[in-house]
Amino acid sequence: MARISGIDLPKNKRVVIGLTTIFGIGVSTSKKILSKLGISEDKKVSQLTDDEVNQIRSEIGEDIKVEGSLRSEIQMNIKRLMDIGTYKGKRHRKGLPVRGQRTRTNARSRKGKRKTVAGKKKALAKK
Repeated sequence: MARISGIDLPKNKRVVIGLTTIFGIGVSTSKKILSKLGISEDKKVSQLTDDEVNQIRSEIGEDIKVEGSLRSEIQMNIKRLMDIGTYKGKRHRKGLPVRGQRTRTNARSRKGKRKTVAGKKKALAKK
C-alpha cells in the first residue's frame, strides 16, 4: 500500500490520478512529479515499487506544500483578510460568496438552507 503525506493512495487507479487524492496536488502537478522522476503515468499504484514510492514521497516533501500545512496556510490567509477588514474578509465573515457571484438567487451552498420569512397576516376586522 502506498502511503504518501498521511494519505493512502487508491491501489486500482493510475499513479497520475492516484496522486490527486492528496490535497494540494492536481493532475498537472502529478504529471510534473512523475515526469521528473521518470515514472510512467500508466502504471497503477499497486505496481509501484517501494523505491518509486519513496522517490515520490521525497519529491512531494521537498517542493510541494500539501495536506495540513497547505490547509493551515489557506485558513491563515482567510483570517488575515478578515482581520484587516477587506471586502473579501467581510464576505467570509458573513458566510456569503466571496468572488462576485450573485446572491439574489442561488448561492445556496454558501448561504445554507433557506430561511423562509413569512408575510404578515392581516388582522380580521371584528364586527
